[in-house]
Amino acid sequence: MPTEVILPKVDMDMATGQISRWFAIEGQQVKKGDVLFEIETDKAAMEIDAPASGILRDVSGKEGVDIPVGAPVAWIYADDESYGAKQDKAPISPPVGEMSAKPTEGGAVPPSSQREAPPSGLPAISPTRGEIGQSPSVARATPLARRLAREAGLVLASIAGTGPHGRVVKVDIDAAIAKGGAKEAPAVAPEAPAAIASAPAPVKAMSDDQVLKLFEEGSYELVPHDNMRKTIARRLVEAKTTIPHFYLTLDCELDALLSLRTQLNAAAPVKKTDKGEAPAYKLSVNEMVIKAMAMALKAVPDANASWTESAMVKHRHADVGVAVSIPGGLITPIIRKADEKTLSVISNEMKDLASRARSRKLKPEEYQGGTTAVSNLGMFGIKDFAAVINPPHATILAVGAGEERAVVKNGEIKIATMMSVTLSTDHRAVDGALGAELLVAFKKLIENPMGMLV
Repeated sequence: MPTEVILPKVDMDMATGQISRWFAIEGQQVKKGDVLFEIETDKAAMEIDAPASGILRDVSGKEGVDIPVGAPVAWIYADDESYGAKQDKAPISPPVGEMSAKPTEGGAVPPSSQREAPPSGLPAISPTRGEIGQSPSVARATPLARRLAREAGLVLASIAGTGPHGRVVKVDIDAAIAKGGAKEAPAVAPEAPAAIASAPAPVKAMSDDQVLKLFEEGSYELVPHDNMRKTIARRLVEAKTTIPHFYLTLDCELDALLSLRTQLNAAAPVKKTDKGEAPAYKLSVNEMVIKAMAMALKAVPDANASWTESAMVKHRHADVGVAVSIPGGLITPIIRKADEKTLSVISNEMKDLASRARSRKLKPEEYQGGTTAVSNLGMFGIKDFAAVINPPHATILAVGAGEERAVVKNGEIKIATMMSVTLSTDHRAVDGALGAELLVAFKKLIENPMGMLV
């Protein structure tokens, strides 16, 4: 039987993906392990290997088009296997894990998502729990899609699924809500002793048509969203609607830190490179902020946490994500165990991560997880701002520009270099007083930076 080639899941947030280019064409002989095509996700480009040897047939996955995870994009026929039209019965796919994915030029090797067809005579089992033995008349949907449809009062059977085999997934529910899909008739209670006030209907965003009608036709250009922008939009809406944000702001004096940075950079040993001699490291204020934030979390361990519905997750290490702007969006590579690393190690690691982030060469483990994050817009002259928390973090520090200001010291007006920082906290995990304690610990390290060297 021919082998099915599917679009694998290469990122935990991935619902759809795009094939950026094919390396093999219809009718070409391929070997198991050969690179078939390249997937463009919201954060990286991955090369997908052939799961079997044979002749590539029925290439249906088009380049530059959103394809649901798990959907077939081609078939591979053995050399001695006859080929006609697409078969009615589903071909047998290779065992789970046989289809490999490898990153373009040094990216991640993500887990595959191949499926195996059941032996003849056995009932087909859906990979999603709760869909075993469903009647064909019942709409196929993921548990998350069912819950969202139920909460929104939508008729699931009226929604066209874009997932594998027509399964309704979260993006289909979101689209139906935006378009005002068919609603279920409300259940009639037999008797109610007292009238119960109905909950207010959720506020719906304006539809595309409603937005475009506000502008003169021909006065704009429509640029389709890429996967990165879609993911950013979804996660920001999720963060702002599910996390109760709480904000704390204070000013830090930078003069001692700037003086120490100058001394440390001047003392950096020289090493030979392809471009000649260069210092072994060159510290910026950002690396010292990362170190100070990590050490502050270790000093206030209750703030180094993540919220879950069943328990508080208390982290043993301070893993600091750092927001990096890249074409089309941003990404947060993570400095693992930043509290244990020296400033020079953090500096060199951050430069490497930022460089590979801009070329989309990061591995998933280099940008997923973390216990907090830092977002620095000081280089743009921004004085202060509040950042949106990136789940599962409970905190994020927004860093403004260092600037000379008039301050009062011992009753006299002095000039000092000041930096405003704002801590956004998830109030479920980090209360106001706990967040203030964390921010005070951070300020102490910034204003007494020698503490970061011992």
